[in-house]
Amino acid sequence: MPRPPDPAKRRDLLERIRSYVIHNGLADLSLRPMARALGTSDRMLLYYFDTKERMVAEALALYEVRPLLRVRGLLDTMGTPRDAAALRRFAEEIWRQFSGPDMRATLPLYLEVMSASVLHPERYGPVMRVLLGEWTGLVTSLFRGLGMPEPRARTEATLLVDAMFGLLTAPLADGDWDRAGAACHALLDRLEPGWRVGDPA
Repeated sequence: MPRPPDPAKRRDLLERIRSYVIHNGLADLSLRPMARALGTSDRMLLYYFDTKERMVAEALALYEVRPLLRVRGLLDTMGTPRDAAALRRFAEEIWRQFSGPDMRATLPLYLEVMSASVLHPERYGPVMRVLLGEWTGLVTSLFRGLGMPEPRARTEATLLVDAMFGLLTAPLADGDWDRAGAACHALLDRLEPGWRVGDPA
């Protein structure tokens, strides 16, 4: 009977695969060059992950946890928003951090995942659904905290998450981050009044 995969080695491989995918993208991803870069073989990668698509999906899911941890850390620092103004400040800080130079290098990967989920929904669709679902769920909980009922909180969260995701990916084409930042602030100008559910008059 073959020996089961070593969980520690599998986790280490996932970490290194994640880093490789972030730096090299999905478009031309091939098992053999990646295996050489990681100091292993394509047969070993398939031994641990069965298919290339499953391997990439797991690596991307692992990566997606990190921005969410960053945002949860931000909530610990700033506190959970209790009114519309506080939620806006939180959204502005997310924009500031995620449009900064240290995060911009990772944004093309999100765009590639979205494209791959459209072209190959059976392979990468679940990754994109989890990615957007986690973000939307987190922001929905913040809107519920303002006193919104669940359906409206989820609608507002979907609008905010999807719009900011679009604003973060559009400048990858033209490099105009100032225009995107101005658009983000204009978006929040329009949305914030609608968030004032329980604010005092």
